[in-house]
Amino acid sequence: MVHLLLRRNWICRMRVALTLFGLPLTVCSPGVRSAISCSPPHPFRTSHSIRQIYSSGCSLYTTCAATMLSSAGPHVKSRCPQYPGSNIKRFPVPDAKVDWTQNWPQYNPVSYTDPSVAKKPAWADPDIGSFCPNFNTVDAAVDRTSFEGSYKLEKGKPLNPRGRTGLTGRGLLGRWGPNHAADPVVSRWKLDAKGGKIHHPVSKRPILQFVSIKRKDCGEWAIPGGMVDPGEQVSLTLQREFSEEALNSLLSSPSERAKIHERITKLFNSPGFQVYKGYVDDPRNTDNSWMETVAVNFHDDSGNSVSELPLQAGDDAGQVQWVDVDSSLALYASHSHFLELVAKERKAHW
Repeated sequence: MVHLLLRRNWICRMRVALTLFGLPLTVCSPGVRSAISCSPPHPFRTSHSIRQIYSSGCSLYTTCAATMLSSAGPHVKSRCPQYPGSNIKRFPVPDAKVDWTQNWPQYNPVSYTDPSVAKKPAWADPDIGSFCPNFNTVDAAVDRTSFEGSYKLEKGKPLNPRGRTGLTGRGLLGRWGPNHAADPVVSRWKLDAKGGKIHHPVSKRPILQFVSIKRKDCGEWAIPGGMVDPGEQVSLTLQREFSEEALNSLLSSPSERAKIHERITKLFNSPGFQVYKGYVDDPRNTDNSWMETVAVNFHDDSGNSVSELPLQAGDDAGQVQWVDVDSSLALYASHSHFLELVAKERKAHW
């Protein structure tokens, strides 16, 4: 009994000390939860008002739920203890200290830029100091605006609009500030041998399938997407990335490429559902560089478009396949939440 009381007293003193210094509590004891977890809370608010959006090459529609993240919870995967693809450990950031408005003199983030970025490839910015980019605007062909609005600068470097991550520099990301991506969510109905929709035994709703790739860099399953090239329309990025990663169009013969192009163009010219547009809680994010994306659902309702093309992994994909949409899916970054919104929009099983 005395031992138990002493242990509880020690934990209480430790909690007070860590709180004063703004550090997370990581004591593993019954009834005490760590201040940070890599399991993200649900970040979306829901709404059902629909509006039409027109983009070059495709017509999109969206709900309010698909265009905003809830401000209730801080980013989580952006604070995972070990930075991906390295042995670098982030400075621990508790939930209460994520927001930049919280005074925290003890904050001492690790500075890290991956060697692949430091080598100055064409897709990456130089170091701040050797050049002075124009942030919060389109700088030459590079879009440095954020879907989150105007972001602040500190010592010439942009600050992550969602707050501290425990790491400065660019990590694996090429651009200072927002790194824009596009994620095409290509879906179809799961059909039986007679062509009828298969319904889930519990929810009684039809089951959606989507094209998923297994990323080579981390081994996680994800939506096949990629970075928007400077000056490129997002609609073209969506089509290009899907063709390269899920159909391996770069290695196809001219006749196969023509067939792929015809089917893909038909699908991507159909009305697409804009699932999300904004900040992505991505493990590659840092205090100075972060991911933002436009995720769009293109649905092969008849099953005679992309569904008939053989999937073949290419580019950054290790594997590619049609996967049933279900709430049990554990996917890269915020991709599971994108699929939840697609399932709700299509009135499908989740």
